[in-house]
Amino acid sequence: MLMRHPHPELQFGYKLPYGAVVNDRGVQFVVFSRSATQMRVLLYDHEDDREPAEIIEFDRDTDRWGDVWSVFVPGLNAGQLYHFQCNGPYDPESGQWFDGNARLIDPYAKALTGCFQKSTDGIIRPPKCVVVDDYFDWEGDRHLRRPLSETIIYETHVRGFTNSRTAKVKNPGTYLGLIEKIPYLQDLGITAVELMPVHEFPIMDIHGNAPERPNYWGYDPMAFFAPHRGYSSDKTPGGQVNEFKQMVKALHQAGIEVILDVVFNHTCEGNEHGPVLSFKGLENQVYYILNSGGSHYSNYSGCGNTFNGNHPICRELIFHCLRHWVHNYHVDGFRFDLASILSRDRYGNLMPNPPMVEMIAEDPMLADTKIIAEAWDAAGAYQVGSFGDLRWAEWNGRYRDDVRKYWRGDDGLIGPMATRLAGSSDLYEHAGRAPYCSINFITSHDGFTLNDLVSYKDKHNEANGEGNRDGDNNNESDNYGVEGPTRRKPIEKLRLRQIKNMMSTLLLSQGVPMLVMGDEIRRTQKGNNNAYCQDNEISWLDWRFVKRHEGLREFVKGLIAIRKSQPTLMRTRFLTGRPFDSRGVADVNWFNHLGLTFNWENPSGGLVCWLPAPAVADDPEGEGRDLLLLFNGTGDKLTFNLPDQIRGLRWTKLLDTDAETGKDIFPNLDGPPAPANRRVDVIYRSMQAYVADKIER
Repeated sequence: MLMRHPHPELQFGYKLPYGAVVNDRGVQFVVFSRSATQMRVLLYDHEDDREPAEIIEFDRDTDRWGDVWSVFVPGLNAGQLYHFQCNGPYDPESGQWFDGNARLIDPYAKALTGCFQKSTDGIIRPPKCVVVDDYFDWEGDRHLRRPLSETIIYETHVRGFTNSRTAKVKNPGTYLGLIEKIPYLQDLGITAVELMPVHEFPIMDIHGNAPERPNYWGYDPMAFFAPHRGYSSDKTPGGQVNEFKQMVKALHQAGIEVILDVVFNHTCEGNEHGPVLSFKGLENQVYYILNSGGSHYSNYSGCGNTFNGNHPICRELIFHCLRHWVHNYHVDGFRFDLASILSRDRYGNLMPNPPMVEMIAEDPMLADTKIIAEAWDAAGAYQVGSFGDLRWAEWNGRYRDDVRKYWRGDDGLIGPMATRLAGSSDLYEHAGRAPYCSINFITSHDGFTLNDLVSYKDKHNEANGEGNRDGDNNNESDNYGVEGPTRRKPIEKLRLRQIKNMMSTLLLSQGVPMLVMGDEIRRTQKGNNNAYCQDNEISWLDWRFVKRHEGLREFVKGLIAIRKSQPTLMRTRFLTGRPFDSRGVADVNWFNHLGLTFNWENPSGGLVCWLPAPAVADDPEGEGRDLLLLFNGTGDKLTFNLPDQIRGLRWTKLLDTDAETGKDIFPNLDGPPAPANRRVDVIYRSMQAYVADKIER
């Protein structure tokens, strides 16, 4: 008999090939630079030290292997602070930015500490790197591996989630503060948090001052491998590492996955007028896409420079970075900001089969992770529906725009609305991808909140100090009669109904829904659709809204519960419109409000979607129910005649976006029966849904 012997718990930690690698004898410092002529590591005793306590010179003959510099320093331990420094050619006209006086952040630094400092001779000194020991007692924690089709994403900002005094947490604005609010996320029904950037970005400006417009969102990376120290309650050097891991472990214990918003498209070093902080001073020509013979930076990111993601050295760095977050921090997936930049070659041209995109999808060590692309960039590339292969999901910008415009009442949107509701087969089916490749969203951090989407026709970004010129001018929003807050009850009622309409559409669509922090309680940014620099009450979640808008929160909670209970809404294959089971009915059926088969050649009026329960192969437990969705995006009240095809089933109300709290949603499937005369009045700009009794198979 084969005997199985117990094995020790699998440890995900592994040594990176670069950076500061600690062992019981000391620390190995390893850094890439092809053109450097000298390399040094500067060692510091304290984070506020302006000068190093010791300088270790690399020997060019014995401490360099090809283009990799490596030196072992005995007697050092985790917690040691350091910079790199190197000499080399200085010729900005050809893209060489070596400066023997610059202090450089290790591109593989696992933590940073301190702030920018300025020396007496004007040289900028960036935060110091921290040598980190990766050990952490995970207590058996592993990735949750929830199928993407069953995922409900909540995009949130670590600081903004709990930094308001109204949050009433012990550690506001931190990883620990988020832990304190896990019960709220559990109660809502969220299965994954998508954290806006948590890798290191500058807190102060390069002169050590609080900037006029702080980068609150964090899309300005300074160290890809390091968790942001500004979100840690533990201010000791490297303390953020353990605190971040505590947060991940606690979220996993609550059944919630962690997806990171990662920014591999640019860095905070800016263009030729920006500071030399790290990559510029180590091998500028490799790490950035340059033009004009190397003297200028290509700006496909809209942020001054473009990281050269398809150079082999940069591909290797990104690849190791992803593994680092997955194995050392147990994160469950990534959302790639401006991911189309990863499709550009070293000259900025879009490639048909970009190696970086394929490498991420095919890496066996990342196979359990979710990978999501923001499939566009700031230079005009728009690849929604064509980014990557079967493993890649995408933020579906087409979904956002079509659903917004349909509920606003724009003409010609019934067809697009039906397509988005059914999973956007027009975008994904042709490539063999599944409905869950569509990350459906109506709002994100970038743009109006859902409350503001129905309260403002125009953006109001005056607080950003840019003369209201920043931010998108095309929001597909409306104010329904008054710009901003109002006490006029008819307008407020319509606004609430529109919020419910869009939330219902989002959570009843095929694909993967993504909500934004606070939309379930009408968080407002006072009309600001580009709050990147608003580290204040404009962006922070006001927890008083939980009570103020409890009815809406319960409605959203009910929608999430319905989605989780109905495999009908989480198909892994596209709907075909063809018969699929013994009843001989199609897997999706479309009617107009008169109860007749919908005429797509002349789309008008109301829209009815009948979704029969999935086939046994898709729903082996037989939990799925037939669903009937009634949409009235017109400006008139419509009477819907229920189609003859659904006779023989007993239907009960599932939701009504026009009904008052307590009568607007029935997550336990115990709503009132459909009218006996099979005629349902649906007020303008509203929707209703019904669920059938369980069918015996």
